[in-house]
Amino acid sequence: MASSEKVLVTQEGLDELNREYENLIHVVRQEVIEELKAARAQGDLSENADYDAARDKQARVEARIRDLEVMLKNIELIDDKKGGTRVVKLGSTVTVKDLELNEEETFTIVGSVEADPLNGKLSNVTPLAMAILDKKVNSVVTVHVEEPYDVQIISIK
Repeated sequence: MASSEKVLVTQEGLDELNREYENLIHVVRQEVIEELKAARAQGDLSENADYDAARDKQARVEARIRDLEVMLKNIELIDDKKGGTRVVKLGSTVTVKDLELNEEETFTIVGSVEADPLNGKLSNVTPLAMAILDKKVNSVVTVHVEEPYDVQIISIK
């Protein structure tokens, strides 16, 4: 991740990133130190699988901490409270209808770091989100994917 790249998140997403960061710093990092101490106490480190596993875990934890530090320095909050809900924007909860399948789906458009499509959080860089951003209720838009399809915006909150 580029160190100056803006990270778009909702307040809920920012809170989650902060919780993860605090947990890694104050809980997980300490657990890894204890695992390393216990593995070192077993003696010969050259063939010590527990020590190798603890070192690998330490490397992953430290890498995630660095990633989070960069993200948290570059946060740009999505203000889902301001303005009306006349057009789809980051932070909007949108219901769309797939006109071919005649099915409705509701999701919230979020920044890519908090995207979780299985839980209704769609990244702003997905083809569907890009197609509906800045559009109004009742707009029919084409989602440009390998097999393009049309959706109608049913509601915006």
